[in-house]
Amino acid sequence: MKKILVILDGASDLPNPNLDNKTPLEDANMPNLDFLVKNGRMGFMYPIDEETVPGSDNSLISIFGNDPKLCRRGVYEAIGAGIKLSKGDLALRVNFGTIENLKSKRVIDRRAGRTLTTEEASVLAKDLNEKVKLPCEFVFKNTVQHRGVLVLKGKFSDNISNVDPEWSSTDKSFEFEFSKPLDDRNISKESARIVNEFIHKAFIVLNNHPINLERARKGFLSANMIFLRGGGVDSPKLKKYKSWISINMMPLEIGISKESDMRVFSAEYPELKSFDSYKNLYEGLYKLIDFAKRIIKKNSDNFSGCYIQFKETDIPGHDNKPLDKKRMLEIIDKEFFGFLKKFINGKGIKLVVTCDHSTPCKLKAHSSDPVPILVSDGMGYDGGTHFCESEAKRGILGKIYGREFMEKTGLNK
Repeated sequence: MKKILVILDGASDLPNPNLDNKTPLEDANMPNLDFLVKNGRMGFMYPIDEETVPGSDNSLISIFGNDPKLCRRGVYEAIGAGIKLSKGDLALRVNFGTIENLKSKRVIDRRAGRTLTTEEASVLAKDLNEKVKLPCEFVFKNTVQHRGVLVLKGKFSDNISNVDPEWSSTDKSFEFEFSKPLDDRNISKESARIVNEFIHKAFIVLNNHPINLERARKGFLSANMIFLRGGGVDSPKLKKYKSWISINMMPLEIGISKESDMRVFSAEYPELKSFDSYKNLYEGLYKLIDFAKRIIKKNSDNFSGCYIQFKETDIPGHDNKPLDKKRMLEIIDKEFFGFLKKFINGKGIKLVVTCDHSTPCKLKAHSSDPVPILVSDGMGYDGGTHFCESEAKRGILGKIYGREFMEKTGLNK
């Protein structure tokens, strides 16, 4: 193994008053990453460009050297969830969410309060598959927490609008819009119509479902809405990384890795058994760290590169929890970068650390702000002392765009 890429999902941030106007990266105690900084060089990256607010999907596509316009998130999520796709199937990433009703279209929460347990989601998914009747076959599968995938089987168009206020509205008003065709073709009109039919029929099943009635009785938000985004009917050819391994537990990263011909090592994300989603996130974080250390040790002689992404650091940004983001970064530093520091010592392994996008806590959403990059290989030092946004902007690597990332960091060699 000559190259390791670590992506801290959404860890980049903006100064926060709860951290003395520092970012979580600036405030976090990360001695192991600091050591690696002092054996490397830093820079900063716009995953797409200076204006575009990236998602995890198109930013990853770009970071691995592909055109971000090729992104088809639903396809990668479906592949990562183990759903077999046929040509023409429409795959969409979904969230269980909460709305007032279909008439008002008022969104209460896009993620059902992050309290939907795995058992609840599995029962709701089973009933949707059994009770919703469409003019086509479909597969609905819940994945991690409130997340899932919908695949409409047949011949469809993906040139339709999202049904998700965060990814379809520029003003971020919390009302959703039903899907619309984005061209005049009959196939696009029919695709949008069937997506909307699914939403209507799913709401009927979910709104008075015993699980949601019980959730309401306990004071939790009802999971009565299915938000959909990132539709795709094909998988554009991505650059291949056949000598790489991917160590990930989330469907999106697994799907992109598979389509990039990486050897994927994955583990099931821990089930959310209570209504404490953050307890579940910390369980997932520790599980991935332990899993990654075992896989790296076992496969270091068999592959040239390794890609691992920590999804957990993104969630506190969406929830305005800077202290949790800081804590997660410190856990990763102690438990994972502490391991990597010793593992790569004397082996000539290039370590590259970055983020796929910025998720500022005060915005509770992704932003177009640049993210830090570290290349630690003992081949040069630019005077940095800490992996964070402010120091990265002074780094010798300078400004990089996602499409240049693999080349400028030397990961493509």
